[in-house]
Amino acid sequence: MKVFVLAGGEGTRLKPYTYSTPKPMLMLGGKPILQYALENIKRAGMKDVLITAGYFHEKIQSYFGDGKKLGLNIEYCIEKERMNTAGSILPHKDKVDGTFVVLMGDQITNIDIADMVEHHKKSGALATIALYKEKMPLEYGVAEVKGGQITGFREKPLLEHLYNTAIYVFEPEIFDYIKEKEDFAKNVIPRLLSEKKKVAAYVFEDVWFDIGRVSDYERFVELFKVGKLLKDLK
Repeated sequence: MKVFVLAGGEGTRLKPYTYSTPKPMLMLGGKPILQYALENIKRAGMKDVLITAGYFHEKIQSYFGDGKKLGLNIEYCIEKERMNTAGSILPHKDKVDGTFVVLMGDQITNIDIADMVEHHKKSGALATIALYKEKMPLEYGVAEVKGGQITGFREKPLLEHLYNTAIYVFEPEIFDYIKEKEDFAKNVIPRLLSEKKKVAAYVFEDVWFDIGRVSDYERFVELFKVGKLLKDLK
């Protein structure tokens, strides 16, 4: 099964760290963020990886090579201009002959990709989106009102959110719904929904972090340092 790992973004919100380094190659715990994604793919029993890259792609290729050191078979799909998430895989549709996975190369997650694929196949959907479930407490109590009277009251309730993690499983038919330089979340998925195509949800609650800002990255650098310290003190 093919897995597309999207690693072409410039990481503009992470400057100055990304002035000369692509976002997926920023180091955390002694290895690039991208490596965590690749290792999770390997844990799922998948080996055939296509990395889409553009910004400083040479650094990604130089570090990971053909993927053999990680037990993977890595090909590179180099972008000469910004293609966005869906547009970046469109030119490579001939490399896909069955169900395939798309995920971002700049996230930290332990999502069970194999279980997600199994869920997708059982659903019979054209597309499956991984949704991260998180519960956030409100700071205030919430009243329920009907007919001008309070009928209920909840003190600081938990609000449940399902975040789009930009981890997808698709059938090859998805390429019929992608146009050049389009984005999955902004263009392709809404198009599928408008045409009444089946889009399944895969909800998980384990670990998922999007390292999108300087403050996020610096916080994770410190967390990894603390984790190493605790490990060394055992």
